[in-house]
Amino acid sequence: MTENDLLQKLEDIHQRWLQIGEEITQPDVVSDMKRFIKLNKDYKDLQAVVDAYKKYKNIIGNIANAKDVIANEKDEDFRAMAKEELDGLLVEKEKTEEDIRLLLLPKDPQDGKNAQVEIRAGTGGDEASIFAGDLFRMYQHFCDRKGWKIEIISMTEGTVGGYKEIVFLVSGEGVYGLMKYESGVHRVQRVPQTEQQGRVHTSAASVVVLPEADEFDVELKMSDIRKDTYCASGPGGQCVNTTYSAVRLTHIPSGIVVAIQDEKNQIRNLEKAMSVLRTRLFEREYQKYLDEIASKRKTMVSTGDRSAKIRTYNYPQNRVTDHRINLTMYNLIGFMNGDIEETIEALQVAENAERLKEAYA
Repeated sequence: MTENDLLQKLEDIHQRWLQIGEEITQPDVVSDMKRFIKLNKDYKDLQAVVDAYKKYKNIIGNIANAKDVIANEKDEDFRAMAKEELDGLLVEKEKTEEDIRLLLLPKDPQDGKNAQVEIRAGTGGDEASIFAGDLFRMYQHFCDRKGWKIEIISMTEGTVGGYKEIVFLVSGEGVYGLMKYESGVHRVQRVPQTEQQGRVHTSAASVVVLPEADEFDVELKMSDIRKDTYCASGPGGQCVNTTYSAVRLTHIPSGIVVAIQDEKNQIRNLEKAMSVLRTRLFEREYQKYLDEIASKRKTMVSTGDRSAKIRTYNYPQNRVTDHRINLTMYNLIGFMNGDIEETIEALQVAENAERLKEAYA
């Protein structure tokens, strides 16, 4: 793409951004909530491209000025300064063009959404449940650093600690765009707390990350849903165990069943159950997209095949290895305390390199 072609493309985007800015102030748009939300999202998504466009135009203008000074200025000192400035501007121009090419790549429309995360203990018995608990705490620390909020939807505790299964919602800015890289099988190598002989065992837990679906993504008809209420089981005291607070929803067309009993209040459990059901129905359509990109892009192995081993946590060697990009770090303790962004950023860089290669090959 030539400089003129790039400028024209950016100018078209700039005009579309201005047009959207006008549209979202119109009464007919404001009264149409679905359209209003979509246009606001489009406006926000285009903002980064518009900012880069303004920066790029400024750089090109400065390059033209520097070249003019070099061509016409008789003072050698001025010409030397202009040449030095030009060298820096050309480097900045190349870097900005690279940034713009990345910004122009089609984005996953779900990246800005909240994420529903499911962690399930796999092979390894009680140790797998303990490891699932360790992963949950790792994500808690990471979310705290990002300023994201975690809300537990449901959980089943392990017999000696951790979780056999835990499902939680992460809310914040651009959550799914980062958390999606965690989908897949996580393997741990260490001496289990339940092992007295000091032998290193291998256990595993699976992580599934889904974009949270909202009312605009999935239209749910209550006539298609059978709702059952019952008394919750497990810890919680008399209030939980003697009132019909637990909710089970069965989506008749798909056969999907969701049961939530964590809250003492039936209405709150129903809200959580509806959110989970909506997300699981949305997953069916979204999975087609994931399968398509996974067939083209090996970096995101987790999105297409959630049974794939993505990472190994080796405690004896203080080592974490991400198998998708062959990245190994010797900072296991920090990693388990939520210091995982470096790995996620490396995965993003690798994926973006593949996307650029696809787009501009």
